[in-house]
Amino acid sequence: MFRRDQFLLGTFASNCSSGMSVTKVPERWNNSWDNNLQLARMLDDAGIDFMLPIARWIGYGGETNFHGNVLETITWAAGLLSQTRQITVFATVHTAANNPVVVAKQIATLDQISGGRAGLNIVAGWNQPEYEALGLDLPSGHEARYAYAQDWYDVIQKLWSDSGTFDWDSSFFNLKKVHADPKPYAGTPPILNAAGSGEGRAFAMQNANFLFTPAIDLNRSRDEIKQLKNEALNKGKNIDVLTFSHVVCRPTEAEAKEYLEHFGRNNVDWPAVDNLMNLQFAHAYSFPHDLLAQIRDRMAIGHGGFPLVGTPEQVADGIISLHEAGFRGTTLSFVDYVKEFPYFRDNVLPILVKRGLRQDAVRVAT
Repeated sequence: MFRRDQFLLGTFASNCSSGMSVTKVPERWNNSWDNNLQLARMLDDAGIDFMLPIARWIGYGGETNFHGNVLETITWAAGLLSQTRQITVFATVHTAANNPVVVAKQIATLDQISGGRAGLNIVAGWNQPEYEALGLDLPSGHEARYAYAQDWYDVIQKLWSDSGTFDWDSSFFNLKKVHADPKPYAGTPPILNAAGSGEGRAFAMQNANFLFTPAIDLNRSRDEIKQLKNEALNKGKNIDVLTFSHVVCRPTEAEAKEYLEHFGRNNVDWPAVDNLMNLQFAHAYSFPHDLLAQIRDRMAIGHGGFPLVGTPEQVADGIISLHEAGFRGTTLSFVDYVKEFPYFRDNVLPILVKRGLRQDAVRVAT
């Protein structure tokens, strides 16, 4: 994740039913363990940099109950890391639902399993129905959520760095004689945080290596990324910005647009889309609210991700436009990851290599 010689590529939400497409088509993503393992091995062989999951506890309803079937992210990551050789696999963890002492050991164990390829995606919380399902109260306001998240991550950092035992007495935790071994394999794993609010972005700049944010308007993104990186540098920090994209890549533009129309407009699970958007408006700031109302169509196609639709050349051009806007990398999603990724691998990746955004994949010997 920390290599500087290429634009980072990963996948997003393959642990979730339907992936990132709120569609009713029968070929929508089946998030079975077998499919995830097959995908991970293909990504690993192709030199893709990371896999990022979504942690969900209840679905969004509708005909498909979008994201109603979700593989838990820490155990999912453990299984995938044990079966791959190069790729980084993140675990997505909600601070309110997971004790930091436990999480510190879980992530360190993932890092030991993989020889240093684990990552941690920190979620401060926003989805009120999930809090209710877990018997938790959603703190009012982002300030309270991120104050808790800061204390939570401070505990983890101390556990990863302190060789002895210590007590921790704060507004949120009262811990006695805590200690954590093993430590992560080779220093702190890569930390990711999705943030749109001021409090969230301040947290990300303080703690994360990667801030994860949507690319809705690239001109706006270019200005925001420049501002974020300058703010971080003024605080003595360095942070990179990642985004997420949805791929519909076909030999011709007409074929790509025809399939987009099929799954993303004619067969959308609109009640699930509206439930998702209503929750985003009510509790989350991952998407700018002044733009969220404009992208209902894009929420159906790829959960709001940047559309990469067309021929291999057009998809590569889209990825290059993200790079030129200042993004350090993007995730990729597909209606069916296993079926569609090989075409992307064989036809888009070589273009990115030729244009200098990626290096040829080198398979690590098993």
